[in-house]
Amino acid sequence: MRLPKYKSPKSCGGADSYYRRAQVPHYRDVEGRRVDYEDMTKDQVREYYEGFDENEKDMNFKDWR
Repeated sequence: MRLPKYKSPKSCGGADSYYRRAQVPHYRDVEGRRVDYEDMTKDQVREYYEGFDENEKDMNFKDWR
């Protein structure tokens, strides 16, 4: 079984915005496990919101049509 690659907090925030999902800070560690808000550092949470906000500003969203 192939594990998902590491996904930074910033890339996860950007992806949540792109797919129009709610802001729920998380990322994927090097083993592919999801790390949720309560286990993230303040810097990681900041990075998540930075990625989300950058994508919102760019208005780069999935077109479901």
